[in-house]
This record gives sequence, C-alpha cells and structure tokens, in this order.
Amino acid sequence: MKLLLSLLLWINFAGTPDLASIRKMYTDVAKSETNSKEFIEKLSGVSNNDDKILVAYKAASILLDSKFESVLGNKISRFKEGAKLLESTIKSEPNNIEIRMIRLSIQENVPGITGYRKNIKEDKKFITAHYAEQNGALKDYLKDFVLQSKSFSEKEKQFVK
Repeated sequence: MKLLLSLLLWINFAGTPDLASIRKMYTDVAKSETNSKEFIEKLSGVSNNDDKILVAYKAASILLDSKFESVLGNKISRFKEGAKLLESTIKSEPNNIEIRMIRLSIQENVPGITGYRKNIKEDKKFITAHYAEQNGALKDYLKDFVLQSKSFSEKEKQFVK
C-alpha cells in the first residue's frame, strides 16, 4: 500500500514541473531545437486547469517550437495554437506580471509578419508599473529579463537597478 501511494505521489509530482526549473530552462529555450524539445517535454503534463503561469510557459513552448517546424503549414498552425493559449491565459489572469513578461518575451522576438507584436508597449508599461511590488525571486527573474530585453531602452532599464 505504501509503495502504491508513493508511486502515485511521484507520478503526480513528476507531472507538474516546478516553476524554478521552468524559469531556468526558459532563458535558453530559443537557442536550439534540442532546448525547445526538452522544454516542451517538461511542460507536456501541464493542462489548462493547472497554475496559469505554467500554462503560459506551455504556450510559450509551443510558440517557440513552431520556429523549428520545417513545414510552413505546421509552423503556422503551431504558432497560432501557442498564441491562442497564451492570450487565453492572459485573459484569465491579466494582472499576472510573469505571464505578461512571457508574452513580451515572445512578441519582441517574433517576426513582424506574424502580426503578434501588438502588446509590447502594454506589457512593458505593466512590468514597469508593477515591478517594485514583486517578491525577491520573481523580482530577480524579471530584472534579468528586462536587462537583456530589446523592448526596454537603457533609460527604461534603470527602474530595475
């Protein structure tokens, strides 16, 4: 009985990735197809009913993976799937700064032809306005993002220093 209970707990725990490891992986996910596939695999157990931050990372994984699709139709389909999931996640938690950061990180790096760049100013403004309210670990993560972001000018980056 103890073995069965341990196995069930392990399966449940293994199915939901921890946020710290997801954050760490996210910083390098776009660098290679291997990183992208590992990120998708890590988030494969996340459902739309899970923590919305994890759902947003799952949406980002789909968007980033679309970059490595070789068939144009599949590339477009995956991109739309990821964008739709990310937008529905933001709609359900519009005041979540980390989800806004995820969308900004995607939108600042996608080609303009995708049409998925319309929220950059909005998300940048939201992050700037709510940065000081965040806890230590999230604040550090946001700071690292802002300092490397193409969307923030050198003057705008001063708010995180």
